[in-house]
Amino acid sequence: MASAIHTETIYGPVAPEMLERLSRIRLLMLDVDGTLTDGGVYLDNGDGEFKKFCTKDGLGIVQLQRTTSCVVAVITGREARLTERRCRECGIKHVIQGQGIKDKPARALQEQLGISVEESAAVGDDLNDLPMFSRAGISACPLDAHPYIRRFVDLPLHVAGGRGAVREICDLIMMAKGAMDPSGKLLK
Repeated sequence: MASAIHTETIYGPVAPEMLERLSRIRLLMLDVDGTLTDGGVYLDNGDGEFKKFCTKDGLGIVQLQRTTSCVVAVITGREARLTERRCRECGIKHVIQGQGIKDKPARALQEQLGISVEESAAVGDDLNDLPMFSRAGISACPLDAHPYIRRFVDLPLHVAGGRGAVREICDLIMMAKGAMDPSGKLLK
């Protein structure tokens, strides 16, 4: 399965250098709209707001936290109670909302947790995520991220936002840490 050039995973080949970098990740910072969701915001005639979250992403987040020492956090520009609810369901304890510029809250979280930039990964899909990428040793984006963003990430994901992109990076981190084999089977 592994070769000197790459490791074949369920998501395709991954270079050994990327797996080495992923093995050092202790903090995974996530955007919400377009990353944990498909980017759609559904509004009713009142003040109601709806978003669709992917259960595959949720399971990946839960498994990552259960099988590794990786902390998962959300840093998002919008504020929504339903985001807090979904994060609670996934065991995400660090939920930072209403942040148009995401590098400052990312830095504060890293300092609070004692985690370096090199030990951090960030996933986002649009221009407002670039500042958060500057605080990450690995930046990643969903398949349907803004084309400009895809030019700046270390790891373009193979799956769209809200459809399993977060699951992909969770799985890759677990593979790199030995908690999952390249076929997707949990080992811990």
